[in-house]
Amino acid sequence: MLYLWTDILLLNLAYFITYKFFASDPGVFSHHAYLNLFLVSNLLWLICVNLFQIYSHTEVSANEYNRFWKLVLTITAHLVLLEALNYLSNEALGIKEKWIFTGYQVFTMLSLLVHVATALLFRYIRKSGQHKKYVIVGNGDQHELITSFYGKQEHLGYSFRGSFKFEDRPSQIESLEDFIELEKPDFIYCCLAEMDKEQVKGVIKLAERKNTHVRLVPEYPGFLSNRLDFEPVGTLPIINVQTKALSRSDEQFIKRAFDITFSAIVMVLGLPLFLLIMLLVKLSSPGSVFFLQERTGRWGKTFKIIKFRTMHSDASKYGLQHSLGAKDPRITTLGFLLRRTRLDELPQFLNVLKGEMSIVGPRPLHKYDVDMLMSEASHEFQKALTIRPGITSIGQIKVGYASSMSENLLRLKYDMLYLNTYSLTTDLYLIALTIQVILLGKGK
Repeated sequence: MLYLWTDILLLNLAYFITYKFFASDPGVFSHHAYLNLFLVSNLLWLICVNLFQIYSHTEVSANEYNRFWKLVLTITAHLVLLEALNYLSNEALGIKEKWIFTGYQVFTMLSLLVHVATALLFRYIRKSGQHKKYVIVGNGDQHELITSFYGKQEHLGYSFRGSFKFEDRPSQIESLEDFIELEKPDFIYCCLAEMDKEQVKGVIKLAERKNTHVRLVPEYPGFLSNRLDFEPVGTLPIINVQTKALSRSDEQFIKRAFDITFSAIVMVLGLPLFLLIMLLVKLSSPGSVFFLQERTGRWGKTFKIIKFRTMHSDASKYGLQHSLGAKDPRITTLGFLLRRTRLDELPQFLNVLKGEMSIVGPRPLHKYDVDMLMSEASHEFQKALTIRPGITSIGQIKVGYASSMSENLLRLKYDMLYLNTYSLTTDLYLIALTIQVILLGKGK
């Protein structure tokens, strides 16, 4: 919450500085326009921070670099939305573009300076010995997980001060109290797998007397790869295991809205490129411009995927199923270029608009690949089928076109990471990586 109010303060400070800069220019500045800018920019900032979840990280999961990346992304989205709203209103808001851009530059500079200074200050405090001390009650696997995590996440500033294990003898709470009195920890982690109800109650009462926080660590080794959150039901802390990808309705709405908006923009702005590729495909070899093939989509339903044709029209005579890469006799000269730059995938934005695909998601596969994965990795592949397939994915960027069972399994492994870590920020990051592949021609 502190970060939110700090950035709102900096946003308004930036436009106040801009106001002072342009106040003497009646062609740019007006009090009416300044009021509009104040209201609109603050509203859009709240929308953007909610969209990108920039302040949603917990102390445990915080990462400085990830926060800075999200901050830059949020500021950029804020600028784009402000410009778009001003343009669509036909400048009825009275806000001049130079005003918006100047305020954007000042806000970016102020925000990054404050965030960097804050991060450096916390690092200095932690290096000077001002760590948060913690102890662990228990000595098993959970103990190892906790110490290993904080050992790798030094920027969080946690210092391990020792562990205590309940033995089968009386006066154990008194022994623990002596241990707590000696170490004076800020946090006590209780490994519930090694403690009974009375022991937990005793630790909580002890912590109340010593003004120390207690963190209960439940045992759920089978669920560690899933996202978790707590859903209190009365006084019961229910652990909600995210077994369903995109389970929240707001996630589904944001992803679908983004898919439609992004696809429509690409189809409109990319029309000249579409027409050029269509002409080149038609002139380079006989046959149709587009290649339609049945692929498996969400919930195993089949649909016709649309691509620019990259193979000769008589490619079926070779009887091959997977691509052989640069040695594949079926691929045309233009087809090699289109595949390396991923430009053959552009017509799939039509599939996105039809609701058959998404921008980012596991690649839609042909039946023989489906049968292969169902026999080798049935559980993982069925999980991948719970969301719309995508034009690009982590697996597509890392592996490219799969030509063997091992490559299919490796690509599926990468795509599983996406299902467990979805966010709009992740989608934008993967789109940026895909654009890099297109520009550098590094597609596999």
